[in-house]
Amino acid sequence: MRIHSCLLAAALVLCVQAALAQVTKPGAVSGPAPAARHALELAKNGHCREALPLLRRAVPQTPDRTLKRDAGLAGIRCAMTGNQFDAAQDFLRLLNREFPNDPEVLYVSVHTYSDLATRASQQLATSAPNSAQAHELNAEALEMQGKWDEAAREYDAIVQKEPRLPGIHFRIGRLLLSRPNPPADSAERARKEFQQELEIDPGNAGAEYVLGELSRQAQQWDEAARHFSRASQLDPGFGDAFLGLGATLISQRKFSEAVAPLEKAVKLEPQNPGAHYNLAMAYSRSGRKEAAEKEFAIHREMVQRNPGAAEQGAGPQQIPQ
Repeated sequence: MRIHSCLLAAALVLCVQAALAQVTKPGAVSGPAPAARHALELAKNGHCREALPLLRRAVPQTPDRTLKRDAGLAGIRCAMTGNQFDAAQDFLRLLNREFPNDPEVLYVSVHTYSDLATRASQQLATSAPNSAQAHELNAEALEMQGKWDEAAREYDAIVQKEPRLPGIHFRIGRLLLSRPNPPADSAERARKEFQQELEIDPGNAGAEYVLGELSRQAQQWDEAARHFSRASQLDPGFGDAFLGLGATLISQRKFSEAVAPLEKAVKLEPQNPGAHYNLAMAYSRSGRKEAAEKEFAIHREMVQRNPGAAEQGAGPQQIPQ
């Protein structure tokens, strides 16, 4: 009898142990919130390999927003540690959608995307060091450092290899206009580069826009209007192209025609004081005094808030990328 009781007790203990083991298995955690908490603990304790698949399943379904945020951030760290970049980007998209203004999410996003860019550039340099793309990446880095001559040589190397590669002549033209104290013929040389870019890629709205700016600065109004109009057609969201077109039409004293593109510019770029100023001018010269006063008032308020804001003007402070 005593032996039988002992066997029953031992069996009971084994059953309890088996049940506890089953409960503590990661896959046995029921519900997205408990699963996310379990995976978060795994990640905090350095078990990223086990945590990552659990986090990918649980985080999107977790109703607890604090837990969702913390577990998502842990998922990014684990994914980057394990070189699982697709998973990292999935977490980033989720967190930026759910927590668009969260400082920690934004901070981690900056560093993660920077790390992803660095790793991709290293891979490019290793796998295809003599490719046009590798030269282009080097040129962009040199531009950012203000090493204009070195950047120009990189772009020249690309043209030698692939003279009809889309985007290269646009970048050369941009470089010619961006460098400090440019030679007197820089604008004309840049114009030729942008025209050549359009021969290769007729859909390059940026090239059309800059040609419009060069023509506007040279007071070649008809040509400027043509380029700005083309840029706005190629890219209906290009606010500066509509602004350039409207400002050019004002210069041609075509005030009524200027209203429509300038209204579009204000809609696309409501924080641009130049857009409001030019629209106010178009309204005023078209006899729409009440609408003009409203736009002038908006412009004055913007300039008072930011004294450095441009009083007027048709274009952005830099050439489009």
